[in-house]
Amino acid sequence: MILLTWVFYDQYIQQTMQISAMWNHQIDFNLIYVALLCNKDINKAIWLLHEFEKWKFRYDNEQNYKKKINEFLKRRCSHNINLFFIFLFDDISKAINFATTTTVNIGLPFVKKDKDICTKNKNN
Repeated sequence: MILLTWVFYDQYIQQTMQISAMWNHQIDFNLIYVALLCNKDINKAIWLLHEFEKWKFRYDNEQNYKKKINEFLKRRCSHNINLFFIFLFDDISKAINFATTTTVNIGLPFVKKDKDICTKNKNN
């Protein structure tokens, strides 16, 4: 069981778990959460995540991010969220600002143990 302390997060938890199960728990919960925040519609969020996954490997976008990783590390943002915002904005400075704003102002509700619990439950 996952306990979220803010009602705002609660409205997304079922959708996050549903999308995570569809992706065999291979996508970061916080990334799913941000995609849902961007769209407010589960089908659009699923589509956006699918496009993002394709984009990561096209033109070595994920490898190019690793070259710029230090710019993001100063702000202590999640790598998955950083890469997602680069995908959305295609501008490194906007991506850094939005990743930072999302992380600080909105927050990212899930932690590693949440994924471990879901994966463990799936295997039982």
